[in-house]
Amino acid sequence: MYTVKAFITLFLFAVCSLLLPEQFQAQDMVYLDITSPETRKINIAVPWFTNLEHPDSPQSFGKDLAKDLSRALTFHGIFALVGDGEPPKSQKLDWKAQGADFVVLGAYGLSARGIEFELRLLDVAGGDMLMGKRYNGNREQQQNILYKFTDAVIEELTGVPGIANSRIAFVSDKTGHKEVYLTDILGKKERQVTRHRNLAISPRFVPGGSYLTYTSYHAGNQNLYITDLRQSRSTRPLSRRKGMNLAPAWSPDGDKMVLTLSKDGNPDLFLMDRKGKILKQLTRRSGINVSPSWSPDGKKLAFVSDRSGTPQIYIMDLAGSNVQRLTFKGSENAEPSWSPKGDLIAYSSLVNGSYQIFTTPPKPGITPVQVTRDSGHHESPAWSPDGKQIIFSLRKGSEQKLYAILKNGSYQRRLFDFPGNQTYPRWVR
Repeated sequence: MYTVKAFITLFLFAVCSLLLPEQFQAQDMVYLDITSPETRKINIAVPWFTNLEHPDSPQSFGKDLAKDLSRALTFHGIFALVGDGEPPKSQKLDWKAQGADFVVLGAYGLSARGIEFELRLLDVAGGDMLMGKRYNGNREQQQNILYKFTDAVIEELTGVPGIANSRIAFVSDKTGHKEVYLTDILGKKERQVTRHRNLAISPRFVPGGSYLTYTSYHAGNQNLYITDLRQSRSTRPLSRRKGMNLAPAWSPDGDKMVLTLSKDGNPDLFLMDRKGKILKQLTRRSGINVSPSWSPDGKKLAFVSDRSGTPQIYIMDLAGSNVQRLTFKGSENAEPSWSPKGDLIAYSSLVNGSYQIFTTPPKPGITPVQVTRDSGHHESPAWSPDGKQIIFSLRKGSEQKLYAILKNGSYQRRLFDFPGNQTYPRWVR
């Protein structure tokens, strides 16, 4: 019998995913990307949580907890649930016979002080407990506790923390006006950020996630604002120059930003400090220059320009020099988004009348990879904090909803059932 670590290696370190772990020696292992299309999903069971005071009496609340944890785990795209999506009612099943590789056994206790969780991750093959956690909190923290455990499970099995506790910003028109909203990954904790009763667009997180910038037309001009997400009334203008003040890309340290201004007539890129002071003009009337995206190392920018006659993706040094055209196929390429890992840029491209998502390394001369292929317009791509997924707005007819997909083009799904249309998604840990 192999150890727990050897068993996990079946999923994470393999030459071929079809081989059994006994067929390998440690020195033969190479890292296997869990988002590779050749990797089968890990079968995991999440039965109903038990009540610590009544462990032999399953309750519907325990089922709800198991469902939420299951959804958070499968959100990452590497798990397949045992039980056809419905949590098994008993925690005492033969999990090997059920086809599970791992099982999460959860218990909870309710009191006047809040909620208590006891959660264990078990390796079915080895019969070992890989991880055990105990959490206490108030009922409002219940979802965050489940997300915290989800992220711990992902890290235990992959070596990289999960993104269950991340947040997504987007624009919705459900009130009749386009306002900025925040939500968790399952859409259970939606929050309205702006209340301008006008048009707000292009939300952008400041690194760290405590602040959010967006552009609004409520004052009669396309002004840029920043808001402290930790408070309810803390919004202030960052740039109210005549014309466009649009879509800043923040430096990795959050001290500077690059945005589009049209104060002099032509939309150009400007480097500004956190208080809105212009430090440098980066482009000068060489076509329309918009949609900047900062590289994770802080050294380069990707942006869109029509200087060649059509909108295309370019990259340049932060000084505004060494400009290189990145895309050559497609009449319109727009909305670049630099991966947190720095190895890829996602963007939307017009293909046969519809916008599709592509990725390309930040080097000229490399053929881009098409990620989406279904009908509709796939717009505003943005990366997940772990660099494994891409979120975007899918427009079909008059309806626009938020979708996510793994970077290899698999596991595309609609994220939320919110009313109205959703656009301009952005993701932060």
